[in-house]
Amino acid sequence: MTEEDVYSRLALLRTNLDRWSYEYHVLDQPTVSDADYDEAMQELLRIEDAHPELVTPDSPSQRVGASTAQTTFAKVEHPVPMLSLSNVFDRETLLAWWGRAQRAAGRETMNLVTEPKIDGLAVALTYIDGVLHTGATRGDGYVGENVTANLKTIRSIPIRLKQADDYPVPSRIEVRGEVYMKKSDFNALNNRIMESGGEPFMNPRNSAAGSLRQIDPRKTKARPLSFYTWDIGYLDGFPRPDSHYDTLQMLIQYGFETAPHPMRHQSIDEVWERCEWWLGQRDELNFEIDGVVTKIDSVYLQDEIGIISREPRWATAYKFPAIQKTTQVEDIVITVGRTGTLNPTAFLAPVNIGGVTVRRATLHNEDEIARKDIRIGDTVVVQRAGDVIPQIVKVIVEARTGNEVPYSMPQLCPVCGTPTVRDEGVAMRYCPNSACPARIREGLHHFISRGAMDIVGLGAKLADRFVDLGWIHDFGDIYDLPWDEVAELEGLGPKSAENLRGAVEASKERSLGRLLAGLGIPHVGERNANLLARRFHSMQRLEQATLDEVLEVPGMGAIVAQSVVDFFANPSNQHVIEKLAAAGVNMSDGEPASDEPGPLTGKIFVLTGRLETLTRSEAEAMLRELGATVSGSVSKKTSYVVAGDDAGSKADKAKELGVPILSEQDMLSLVRQA
Repeated sequence: MTEEDVYSRLALLRTNLDRWSYEYHVLDQPTVSDADYDEAMQELLRIEDAHPELVTPDSPSQRVGASTAQTTFAKVEHPVPMLSLSNVFDRETLLAWWGRAQRAAGRETMNLVTEPKIDGLAVALTYIDGVLHTGATRGDGYVGENVTANLKTIRSIPIRLKQADDYPVPSRIEVRGEVYMKKSDFNALNNRIMESGGEPFMNPRNSAAGSLRQIDPRKTKARPLSFYTWDIGYLDGFPRPDSHYDTLQMLIQYGFETAPHPMRHQSIDEVWERCEWWLGQRDELNFEIDGVVTKIDSVYLQDEIGIISREPRWATAYKFPAIQKTTQVEDIVITVGRTGTLNPTAFLAPVNIGGVTVRRATLHNEDEIARKDIRIGDTVVVQRAGDVIPQIVKVIVEARTGNEVPYSMPQLCPVCGTPTVRDEGVAMRYCPNSACPARIREGLHHFISRGAMDIVGLGAKLADRFVDLGWIHDFGDIYDLPWDEVAELEGLGPKSAENLRGAVEASKERSLGRLLAGLGIPHVGERNANLLARRFHSMQRLEQATLDEVLEVPGMGAIVAQSVVDFFANPSNQHVIEKLAAAGVNMSDGEPASDEPGPLTGKIFVLTGRLETLTRSEAEAMLRELGATVSGSVSKKTSYVVAGDDAGSKADKAKELGVPILSEQDMLSLVRQA
């Protein structure tokens, strides 16, 4: 870049970063994702590193947060500045940080500590003679906001320090930590907000910040906030522990929660292994983590290494690959699903999220589009849900130019032209034409899939080819293909055709549950299909079942039961089932061994987390053999929740509802006694 380009780029970056920081820290209304902010900051740091003469005291690179001016809370000066952490984004930059720390300490080996970086709002709590005196936000690192009254409403913050076994009550101590919101609490809060017609929060961090900065503490109290501590700012009355890890143990004795599973390490290689481990745990946790914090364990060495600019040199944060980015909606396109549902998809300007280029995002249904007011041309925040399925989190309304185009769902099926229908109380609009080519194709793909009839060798492309040739109009036609002509198709040949024919014949022996799962009954997936098969044991009995009889199936709700009855009352579906039966497809799982109830009949189990000695499927099968019902969600009717390693929100909900929680061994003991 020319000198003029450098000045221009610096000015733009600093202006944007200042504005984004104020929106994030003060207004709690971010207009860009964390990843976009981090990228801009890293670019600023690179330019300033190459041109140190252009670094100014008011540059965003020299500050921690945002100014607390123009806020309604009283100011609190931090006696010891609350500095932010440097960021590393991969093993290479982590090793570079470690090399700098080694040189600053003058030694090769040092113990380190890692903790998950829970995404929340940093605060400082000052205790005098063991009693909470003042609570303040980080602010710009030097001056924060006095939110003491609001912090006192958070139950995980002790108003008075507990008597510790190994430490006296300090005359004065500043405890630093993070106010955050659990994922389950965040989802419940957003649901309540949307039910009342309000605007939902974008993410748990934004929700926690907005909740903490309420003028009325009663509003904060109504929000499900949590707190964990990650260090102390200063301590009067006796020397602080020699190590960071011991400091955390002291804080635990005083009654605080720390981030889960802090760990000591003797090498930077162990630290990197731990970072990768936490990245793998990310989706299973009931709280958002955006990285892993690494600190030199020795407090003495921390002082020796010191700070530089706005950051301590003895600590850093490994930032996980982004799950949120900002991009633009280029178009909204409808696809028709196997049950006729019209599924809207946003086509996006390509954006890299967590190492994956995202070009599409699900929009779910027309209510979701209307609620978020998503328009073609909008600038939006996109995230990969569970780091897999992209979805639009929020529209950046401030970025609108007036050229954006509102979207409405089509009144005619985009594939067959049939007028679309939306039933009262149902979110999805659908095409009612069972002969719609899109419905046939999508339904066929599902029928032949591994979770249903599992016809090896008959993939989606080949199935579509058979449809185009007019050989398949419904599932029954799969078992009456013209095999001589199949063998003559380009790319197949006699041997491949014979193998495919064998796979089609083998699929006739699949269980009744697999067949029911493949039929595409609305709301009936693999789990409900198996429940129906275990209850009725034959297709004929299920076809003749009344609504009340289907409702008697444990775990079968009214909507699903009505869908089952409606499906088998449809003449077109009856015709397909008759064709399948005539082709020799298995229609029965045999007679039930006994009508006697099992020892666990009437008990409802929910499994969560990772089991050690059994797979999830093995555990469910074992419980069902004894008569138990295995459900996917926790309610007041749940008898037991079996919690394995890394149990998430289901275990938390069980605690809230008072549902007994069993370990895997507890469950096995119960089974042995049954």
